[in-house]
Amino acid sequence: MITLHHLENSQSIRILWLLEELGIDYGFKMYDRDEKTMLAPEDYKALSPLGTAPVITDGNVVLAESNAIIDYILDKAKGNKLRPAMSAKDRAPYLFWFHAAQGSYQPALTMSFVLSITVAKTPALIRPLIRKVLGMTQKLFLKPRLKALMDKMEADLSAHDFLAGDRFTAADIAMGYTLYMADLRGELQGTYPETKAYLERMNARPAWQAALEKDGKFQGIPS
Repeated sequence: MITLHHLENSQSIRILWLLEELGIDYGFKMYDRDEKTMLAPEDYKALSPLGTAPVITDGNVVLAESNAIIDYILDKAKGNKLRPAMSAKDRAPYLFWFHAAQGSYQPALTMSFVLSITVAKTPALIRPLIRKVLGMTQKLFLKPRLKALMDKMEADLSAHDFLAGDRFTAADIAMGYTLYMADLRGELQGTYPETKAYLERMNARPAWQAALEKDGKFQGIPS
């Protein structure tokens, strides 16, 4: 049986959501972060190949990385409809959005957040200089990349209810968590109405609500 080793307030919520959407039997073990450092506890780090969330076990298999775990679970859950067939017209959009979540959007969003935290924690004497330097990084690199991705997302969601077309898929799960985090940080306010409405639909899904209830502590920070 697949067991999710679930770290509080982490990307692991994606996998919990997926398992609830599939309605399959699974094991579940909750891990709390260290109250001082907010890092994963040592027994979790020892289990995960990278010391990060999410991670699952299945017999002798220990697997990390969100999208790798999602593919592994979908391979095991035969007959599910969360991944378009290779010949389906929605296969290419599915692949794009499934991998854009972790390959483009999440890294840029995380880096933007890290730069903001770096400025806030810089000594006051040199903070104006650091703010200026890191602000240029935001302006020239991160913000244009995020805007391009969000513009495409808004356009796609203007044509379809879901990222890969007219059917809910694992791409919506992969991206849904990232959008949730972006919304918490004010990234969607007033600029992307279709995306905001889409996120509200994702938040209302029974499986997402079940995942939040089973977690019991999820607040979206830190990731």
